[in-house]
Amino acid sequence: MLNTILSNVHAKTPLVHAITNYVTVNDCANIVLACGGSPIMADDIGEAADITSICASLVINIGTLNERTVKSMVAAGKRANDLGHPVVLDPVGAGASALRNETALMLLREVRFAVIRGNISEIKFLALGGGSTQGVDASEADKITSDNLAGVISLAKAFAKSTGAVIAVTGATDIVADASKAYIIKNGHPMMGRVTGTGCMLTAVIGAYAGANPGSVLDAAAAAVCAMGLCGELAYQRASELGAGTGTYRTLLIDFFSRLDADTLKAGAKIESD
Repeated sequence: MLNTILSNVHAKTPLVHAITNYVTVNDCANIVLACGGSPIMADDIGEAADITSICASLVINIGTLNERTVKSMVAAGKRANDLGHPVVLDPVGAGASALRNETALMLLREVRFAVIRGNISEIKFLALGGGSTQGVDASEADKITSDNLAGVISLAKAFAKSTGAVIAVTGATDIVADASKAYIIKNGHPMMGRVTGTGCMLTAVIGAYAGANPGSVLDAAAAAVCAMGLCGELAYQRASELGAGTGTYRTLLIDFFSRLDADTLKAGAKIESD
């Protein structure tokens, strides 16, 4: 599965339209390039739908919301739906403010998403209308542990069934699920949480992987999560050898993604299915 997904990304060079947040937009563009895709960021209502028309997938990230871009998100999402292109939602900070909450729920009503990726607090808010958010980070009370893993898998599958989307719940342990199957992924390193935007970058990579594999979105999302986590591990190993900190780590994360091949991904992936 991993080999096929990655090979398709490299062969097709999917064009990914990302309406994302300006804190992480450059890193999102660079990670899409590194993973084998091609990024474009067009958030004005005058062109958002047109740009989506020429892309393989659309990524919507609500990290830095404003009224102007919300309209563009809806217009682009509807155009992608009309064309049958995968749309990926990153509900950054859902549960933290009325604007984020209302926007995220409105997007779920207006746009059909192929993948919804968030931390456990964000996903709980969307699925249940609650959760203990801490800004854009998951609450300690919500984090996935061995004790609540089965419950999180059930939540993800139920949310997938109600939305028709693949649900990616990411953290120290990642769950990627549709209504009937779940992948449990244990790649990654805590250093990833000390660099702004690794979650946004992952969502952009999911957009590239889904765009190149529109008929296998569950596997594409799982492969993207594995790849991001593995590159995070490899970057930490190299940063440690160099005695480097978070700035170098961020660069190394992108570097390792640009060099990732199928053999490395297959050998390093820590993935099982439920």
